[in-house]
Order: sequence, then C-alpha cells, then structure tokens
Amino acid sequence: MSGAERNGRTVRWRVFLREATEGLRAAGVACPEVSARRIVEHASGCEGADYVLALDQPATVRGVAAFDRMLARRLLGEPLQYVLGRWGFRTLDLMVDARVLIPRPETEELVDHALAELDRLHGEIAGRHLVAADLGTGSGAIALSIAVERDWVDVWATDVSPDALAVASANLAGIGRPASRVRVAEGDWLDALPRELRGCLDLIVSNPPYIAACEALPAEVVDWEPAAALVAGPTGLEAYRRILRAAGDWLHPAGAIVLEIAPHQATEVGARGGRPGFAVASH
Repeated sequence: MSGAERNGRTVRWRVFLREATEGLRAAGVACPEVSARRIVEHASGCEGADYVLALDQPATVRGVAAFDRMLARRLLGEPLQYVLGRWGFRTLDLMVDARVLIPRPETEELVDHALAELDRLHGEIAGRHLVAADLGTGSGAIALSIAVERDWVDVWATDVSPDALAVASANLAGIGRPASRVRVAEGDWLDALPRELRGCLDLIVSNPPYIAACEALPAEVVDWEPAAALVAGPTGLEAYRRILRAAGDWLHPAGAIVLEIAPHQATEVGARGGRPGFAVASH
C-alpha cells in the first residue's frame, strides 16, 4: 500500500494524531486526545503496543481517507462510538451505530447484578439450563454478555425495533458457539416471547428507556442516539410500569428481575417492584 504524501514527502501517523487532537480541541470536543487516538488506531489498523510502533510508520492512502472521514464526523459532534462503528463492552467488541444506544459502563454493572442472580439460581436449581430474557436488547450487549459469560444460560433478546434487532443479530453472529443459546425476537417487551415461556423465566433483565420527556440531555445524546430507546414518556417511569406489571406472569417462582434505574427513580420503581409476589433488593 503506497504511503500518503504531502509536498512530496511521506507523512507518518504521528502527524495525523497531532492534527486530529488539535482540531478536536479547537472544536470543543470533550477528551480530544481519546478521540484522536481511537480514530488513528482505527484508520491505521493498529491498537495497543502495535499502535505505539505505528505512529512512526508512513500513513497509507487508504488509511488517511478513512481518517479524514472519521475525523470529519467527530468534528460535527457525532459520538466516537458511532464514528468508529464499534465499542467494547465487557468481553465483547460490539458493532454500534445510530440504530442503538451506545453501551455504557453503568450497563456493564447491570450485567454484574444479573450474573449474580443467575449464579444464585444455578446453585438452587440443578439439572437444567436457566432461561433469561433481555428486554429492549438494542445492540445485544446484555444478552450476549450473559450468553458468553455463563454457558448454562439460554437467552432471549427482545426489541420492538427491527433496526435494533438487525444490529443485535450482527453482533450475535460474532460471538461464536454461545450464539447457539441466544434467540432474538421482535416485539414489545415480554409480548415478544413465545407463550410457553410464561412462568419459566429465571431472569428478566433490562435497561429500558427511563428519561422523562421534560429532562435535558447533552446534545451529543439528543442529536445522535435513538430517542425511543432513551425517552420513556412524560414521567420516565412508563417502561418500568409495563415491565413490572407483566413480569410476575413470566417469571419462575424463584426467578429475579434486574433493571437499570436512575438514582432519582429508585424509590418509585422499588415501590412498584415491592408489590405482592416480589421481593426487592437494591444495589
């Protein structure tokens, strides 16, 4: 691959890293050094230790074309995760784009709680695979993490958005053997599941929309991420109400439900979860 040139001289990746950092800083982009590095990593095809060595290597014509496209998108405010088209989540390298929410660290913690409940149940229930349902799966981050990290769990991933399910399905194809234990279903929350699963789910897990319509969000979120996956309705509690109203009919008697909840909503959602038939545990 021929090297990129300026004024008849080959240009190294270190020059593009500096230009990206300076341009992003001037544009007011948060953490310009991080975005610049990730863009150069992606354009050069080198990460980790290889990235350090690549900085002093000649940039390729094809790599610079990719660099220019990504930098232009980031300068317009598009989230870095969408610019790169991929993002890490726990052990996974997920494809992400504007059809789905960006996977966040808080949701990695949600998976920790879900796995803890599954481990508890696994110790109590012997002789069968457990069954979990990830409602509103989006990119598939939660569902696929559970399938990859616990080989005795069968997982259903549901979403009302066919666009989101297309992303989840693409990510499912990339996890190898655990994919055989994951089923994707289109529909609204638990309504997407086959009726024979009623009373059989060991775990329901979800990161549902929980933003109220009146709440202010950063421009990078409002302008780029799918509103339907963020805004629940006037109060922000609408998705929780629907899930909790139906959950009792779908859960195994010993089963659990794990939801991502904003701190200011914890009391209200906990009260709804505390109706007869549920025991509430906060983390």
